[in-house]
Amino acid sequence: MKIAVLTANVPLYLPAFFDRFLERRARDVVGVFICRPVYKGQTAWTMLRRYSRTFGLWNAFRLTRRVASAKAKDILRIGRRKRRFHSVASAVRYHGVPVFFPRDVNAPEFLDQLRRLGADLVLSVSCPQIFGQELIALPTKGCLNIHGADLPRYRGIMPSFWMLANQEKQAAVTIFFVNTGIDTGDVVGRKVVPILPQDTLHSFVLRSKQIACDLALEVLDQIETGRVQRTPLVGKGSYYGWPTHEAYRKFRSAGRRLW
Repeated sequence: MKIAVLTANVPLYLPAFFDRFLERRARDVVGVFICRPVYKGQTAWTMLRRYSRTFGLWNAFRLTRRVASAKAKDILRIGRRKRRFHSVASAVRYHGVPVFFPRDVNAPEFLDQLRRLGADLVLSVSCPQIFGQELIALPTKGCLNIHGADLPRYRGIMPSFWMLANQEKQAAVTIFFVNTGIDTGDVVGRKVVPILPQDTLHSFVLRSKQIACDLALEVLDQIETGRVQRTPLVGKGSYYGWPTHEAYRKFRSAGRRLW
């Protein structure tokens, strides 16, 4: 089974995911496509401004410092001998898998590239773009998406933040087949993620990604062997957008921290 993985340039959380994932599946992955946001005029600067409006200038500075540190370590190749990667691209190339940087996953040239590579299945790992119908229908075995919540609850953006803000005691990772709705496709995998009293948003997301990786490997094995079970989502659940500053106050009132 030939797999194309669509993802984002997230140096703090995804390099370890890809190292773990490709250790098992590198031979099957025809390419990892690191996508950038193309909707709503998003740039690194506008995203940082939005982050600072919600979480404050100090936390925006802390995020910028961590990302800059990761980029510097990646350039200097610090930690690679111990397989501590600081970018998605470095982790992917270590396993000998091609890396691509498409502008628009719905563009005809990108769809043609997937056809040339013979992708049987597309896996979305925090891909920042919305899939169009042509992309969804292209791979013969479908498009999978990993969502860091127990669907249909906590559809939308930053579910980890919202679950901590709402004082949930446990969470889940869900893998589902993508359709034209927002987090509404048939579920094929679910695994519980404990929320610990001492969890920060950072530690919780790190643990969620590790569990998501293991679940993705399980689901791919089931698809290959014909054992996968599809369960339609029932109910409207809940949807959350980008948090406001008031939501961040609620998060802090729940005793939670970002880092």
